[in-house]
Amino acid sequence: MTFKRALAWSAAWFALAMVFGVGVTVARGADTGVEFFTAYLVEQALSIDNLFVMMLVFSRLRIPQQAQHRVLMWGIAGVVLLRGVMIVGGTALIGTFHALTYALGALLLVAAYKLARELGEPAADAPPGAPPGASRVRSLVARVFPLTDQLSGSRFTLVINGVRHATPLLVALVTIEIADAIFALDSIPAVLGVTTDPFVVMTSNLFAVLGLRSLYFALAGLLDQLRYLKHGLVGVLAIIGTKMVVAAVWPTPAWLSLVLVTLTLGGAIVASLVARTPSTERTLDAEQS
Repeated sequence: MTFKRALAWSAAWFALAMVFGVGVTVARGADTGVEFFTAYLVEQALSIDNLFVMMLVFSRLRIPQQAQHRVLMWGIAGVVLLRGVMIVGGTALIGTFHALTYALGALLLVAAYKLARELGEPAADAPPGAPPGASRVRSLVARVFPLTDQLSGSRFTLVINGVRHATPLLVALVTIEIADAIFALDSIPAVLGVTTDPFVVMTSNLFAVLGLRSLYFALAGLLDQLRYLKHGLVGVLAIIGTKMVVAAVWPTPAWLSLVLVTLTLGGAIVASLVARTPSTERTLDAEQS
């Protein structure tokens, strides 16, 4: 997939989400529509962490681009299933135990604090370019299949001397699924902080996740240049966490959440673009061409 094609598909998914959001606004009212747009924007922003992990996994395991498509396809299918289960369970729990909202808000504030501390600090216990927990994932897969570094097209397993082995593609797939399960512990509570309407939570997540595959190929060469994007993610987590914690005292209007999230992410992107040096721009243009 070329950069231009990936960018076109990403734009198409975004446009489809916007059209769907307009439909939600018309069918269910302005407040629900604003909640959908806010939840979609929050989920799309937090999914950037997934893209960073995907880049690290593919780079570390030396997965060629033509084989990355299948890993992403099955990986996103697993993400949709996992998040569907978490959303149904989360909305049911909040509906039964409303006080859980405050606990989830506190969890998001802690996550924002941890992410803020980790900015610019590479993991000390992992070699450069290694995805988090890479060695543990390999050990987990090795319990089921022997491992091989040999690739065979886009196959997840390969029979060698009569014994079925796991290829690096299977290791990459399992790593991506585990990483998303970890990230979902932040992203699902963040969306539930915007709305507890199961329909809005589910559809906003689906639109954000289904566009991840094309977004990966569109942003793979750009993520390193968005140096302040994670600062923006810290702000988003802090905004939604605060909204949930103070809900009993001051219920934040849905439109205000949308404005704050949009300004935070937009400011982070603009700051990143302004901070780019001429040499960085030349390198990026060469990579895209």
